[in-house]
Amino acid sequence: MLPVLQESVEGDERELESSEEERRPERCSTSYYCLYHYLGCRPSQQGAERADGSPSGATAETPAAEDFSLSLVDTNLPTEAETELRSFVAKRLTKGALFEGLGNVASVELSIPEVKAGCYYCLLQQEKLLEAATLESNINSPEYVICFLGGSEKGLELFRLELDKYVQDLKINLDAEQSNLETCVTPYLRSWFEDCVCPIQRVVQLFQEKLAFLLHTALSYMPVEVKDSDERTKKDINRFLSAASLQGLVQESTMTSLCIAMTEEQHKSVVIDFSGPQLQFYNAGSNKFCEDWMQAFINGPEGGNPFLLWQILENFKLKAIQDINNLKRFIRQAEMNHYALFKCYMFLKNCGSGDVLLKIVKVEHAEMPEAKNVVTVLEEFMRETAVA
Repeated sequence: MLPVLQESVEGDERELESSEEERRPERCSTSYYCLYHYLGCRPSQQGAERADGSPSGATAETPAAEDFSLSLVDTNLPTEAETELRSFVAKRLTKGALFEGLGNVASVELSIPEVKAGCYYCLLQQEKLLEAATLESNINSPEYVICFLGGSEKGLELFRLELDKYVQDLKINLDAEQSNLETCVTPYLRSWFEDCVCPIQRVVQLFQEKLAFLLHTALSYMPVEVKDSDERTKKDINRFLSAASLQGLVQESTMTSLCIAMTEEQHKSVVIDFSGPQLQFYNAGSNKFCEDWMQAFINGPEGGNPFLLWQILENFKLKAIQDINNLKRFIRQAEMNHYALFKCYMFLKNCGSGDVLLKIVKVEHAEMPEAKNVVTVLEEFMRETAVA
């Protein structure tokens, strides 16, 4: 394993296991949820705004304890722990620390075996209820507070955006009468850990050494076709590809152009076929960079801690971005310096992902004549090296 990669993995392990409680394996397998019905008094229009239309401050934003009620709808927490969690949520509401659709993560100490757990909590309001409350601003608007508990605060923070999306999807199933609680809402809440935290872990366990092909596909932004797979596995693969890609870290126009260029070059998609006794890849590639990171995933400590696997995935993307930026810097230097051109070539040859990096910078520099010439020369060098 590359020294930089080894340091990255060890650093993540130290960060996520900084306390004795966080090293316990059961922290990753035990999860809880809690759904509260929140009834708050909306401020009047006069009290909610100043004359210039701006919010009037803390009086409009922060409810007093007597201005709202918090009643339990559903949970799998023990009674004593639920009471403690309700007290925690009530304090946050009193401080105005909950915002509709935007979750927060904190560490809570409850009367459950883990003692201290990460807690994601979010205020949720149905669209139809929100519209009614907007039309008549002085009515009480029924809302919900959703809490998910599992892992540590640091670990759960890694999945905060995923959990925000997850609770938004719950809106369609929530209704004031709670008529579909047992059929829709409870199963959905009970599955939060499996659906949000575990997909990356399941993909790593499923693909093992073939994970290198999946990492390469994600970096290359290649279109993918999954054949003869169950729906959950297909969703897990798409989730992994989305999480491992550089989308959001590289300009969107670059990723779109890269996808078009890769499709035109290959004339076909990467196929992941589950029809046989073992999964097979077709039209897929790999490189040393992806193979090294694959080893980090499958040889990780704790038998594949999902929180640690997610952090490894983030570091995988960070290293790829660092390599792209280094290559672009060398290319700028090579426009005026032939020795820098040799440095570009040596970097591409030794970084382990030269094939992907070269395609990315080729797309980015397509409209820059001098840089484009440098990339063309580098492509020729790399082709000659591959033939030799």
